[in-house]
Amino acid sequence: MNELKRNIAIVYGGDSSEHDVSLRSAQGLYSFFDKERYNVYTVDIKGLDWHVELADGSTSKIDRNDFSFVEDGKKVLFDYAYITIHGTPGENGLLQGYFELIGMPYSTSGVLVEALTFDKFVLNQYLRGYGVSVADSLLIRKGYEELVSDDEIEERIGMPCFVKPAADGSSFGVSKVKNKDQLAPAIRKAMMESPEVMVESFLEGTEISIGVYKTKEKSVVLPATEVVTANEFFDYDAKYNGQSQEITPARLPEDMTERVRQITSHIYDILHCNGLIRIDYIISKEGKISMLEVNTTPGMTAASFIPQQVRAAGLSMTDVLTEIIENQFA
Repeated sequence: MNELKRNIAIVYGGDSSEHDVSLRSAQGLYSFFDKERYNVYTVDIKGLDWHVELADGSTSKIDRNDFSFVEDGKKVLFDYAYITIHGTPGENGLLQGYFELIGMPYSTSGVLVEALTFDKFVLNQYLRGYGVSVADSLLIRKGYEELVSDDEIEERIGMPCFVKPAADGSSFGVSKVKNKDQLAPAIRKAMMESPEVMVESFLEGTEISIGVYKTKEKSVVLPATEVVTANEFFDYDAKYNGQSQEITPARLPEDMTERVRQITSHIYDILHCNGLIRIDYIISKEGKISMLEVNTTPGMTAASFIPQQVRAAGLSMTDVLTEIIENQFA
């Protein structure tokens, strides 16, 4: 009977500062998967060290020719990869390209979509062309910092503003800048994470985050989560060390809730996404909905937004993950 189960790889790790966050997501996913239906393994990827963790606590090296490994003297092939890497190479298209080359079905969107959503500046310009409201922003490249002056940033973007890595996760290297003197150190900090830095205008309002997934049979937009934090913004401590209040469903009027749902579904379709994604927004007092970020490998610990939202929708994470996997084989 065991041979009839699909072999699922939960792929975590990566080469960014969010390696440990990815490990927590992998642990969450492992707890959610239907073990009666699937043989579930966790695969740690860091640089060229790729290995699968076995039930007895040992590890087995991944053969990158076909993403296989050896267990009890037998070669084991995976049927599906669930990618939960936050940052490179699992969130920027690199790992997706590898899986495309070897013909392995995987959980995220394709190479182009992953590359596009990973670069916050490029994504904003792209979605702006479809009428999606986003904050004004400037791009600064490492080695070319002098092309954009502090005065130009203050005049064009205004103060306060956010300085963040353009191509990386959203937990590290982000600063809220309140005056020109803080720009240079904030840019240096962001460049520790990414060679491209986005300076983005500050949007005041209610921050929400909302998950969505679609299969051949249905479209599911989950209840939104409202983020309330006493910190300057929703930073690493607010996300992972309990320094925020997360209210699901968000305290929004019914008509606003419906507008957010429609925009979220529209963005999913514009980008031609696959699997579970999460989109973050700021809603101004005047009711303007501005997109902040599209996260294609959202956190998956029991306390993360997506599991919270799935529970609030009266759904089961186990069932949702099964739907997403089986959609690839339908």
